[in-house]
Amino acid sequence: MATQLDYYEVLEVSRTASAEEIKKSYRKLAMKYHPDRNQGDADAEARFKEISHAYDILKDEQKRSAYDRFGHAAFEGGGGGPGGFDFSGFGGGGLGDIFEQMFGDMMGRRGGGQARSGNDIQTHVEITLEEAFSGVKKDVRVITRVACESCHGSGSENGESGVQTCPSCHGAGKVRAQQGFFIVERPCPTCHGTGRSITNPCKACHGEGTVERERVVEVQVPAGVEDGTRIRMTGSGEAGANGTPPGDLYVHVSVLEHGLFQRDGANVYCRVPLRMGQAALGTEIEVPVIDGSRANVKIPAGTQGGAHFRLRGKGFSVLRSSARGDMYIQVTVETPQHLTKRQRELLEEFETEAGEDIKHSPEHTGFFRRVRDFFEGGE
Repeated sequence: MATQLDYYEVLEVSRTASAEEIKKSYRKLAMKYHPDRNQGDADAEARFKEISHAYDILKDEQKRSAYDRFGHAAFEGGGGGPGGFDFSGFGGGGLGDIFEQMFGDMMGRRGGGQARSGNDIQTHVEITLEEAFSGVKKDVRVITRVACESCHGSGSENGESGVQTCPSCHGAGKVRAQQGFFIVERPCPTCHGTGRSITNPCKACHGEGTVERERVVEVQVPAGVEDGTRIRMTGSGEAGANGTPPGDLYVHVSVLEHGLFQRDGANVYCRVPLRMGQAALGTEIEVPVIDGSRANVKIPAGTQGGAHFRLRGKGFSVLRSSARGDMYIQVTVETPQHLTKRQRELLEEFETEAGEDIKHSPEHTGFFRRVRDFFEGGE
């Protein structure tokens, strides 16, 4: 049996890592090993799948709790819960699914014998801040299982006529077994939960009904999406075996850093450096807006570094809302460098004339007066 990798080691985090640390490490590794960045590299593709699977387990509190207690046995066949209890019959759905299937009959929730759908898959897409603002359609490349073209997903060379009811579970897809004081249901080991038996298996898919293919999926990223958002595309995951429903596709969105803007929720910040003379005398500046327009901002005389100017309604659209955030201009005052002789003379003249007049530099003058009083009071 192949050695199974520890999910924490796969994501390069400690077992005590927070959800945010796990998410941050996943995004970093997913970007590094994404198939789009490593085309033709089978090792990178396999690594990407391992990372995605590990994250799917550890990002879910219930699944992570089960994994921490029972390891891989909580989700795979072959043993291992307490007292020899086998979690393999519960499909890796987490503790909630375990209890639902254990007590489903008593609560009137019967599975009805329908087979599990195809596996969910995950991928990653990068967008610019402008695309996050306006929304965008992106084509993403995924390697997944699709319905076999030869047998149209039936798994049989004879099509649907070669599909019969499973003799072990009589089409229910489940069998019952005694586990201590409980009678539990699990997928039928003969038909793997499909409730069907294949005669004359398809040579192309070996009776699976699905084959591995690369396909391109168009993802609609909505306006206002934030970095780290996960978009669910129902039915765009792996095709289910033998004609069962497909799983879902989860697209993790990363928003690239911008050269001018920083985002905080629906608000946008833009850092604008002013020359010393502009801040002292006052001026009017033109600044860019995230929607591609421009705005004029009046800077009053005597503006200090760190001042903020608010532009209402110039920020991001709030997701699924007509509301819009604000834009903040953050002012810094730049000290002049590489002065000419004349410029130095003018500044020295200004310093001499200003002296200790508190009206010119109230914070500076006030601070050094307090310093003087501190030393004089200490004598």
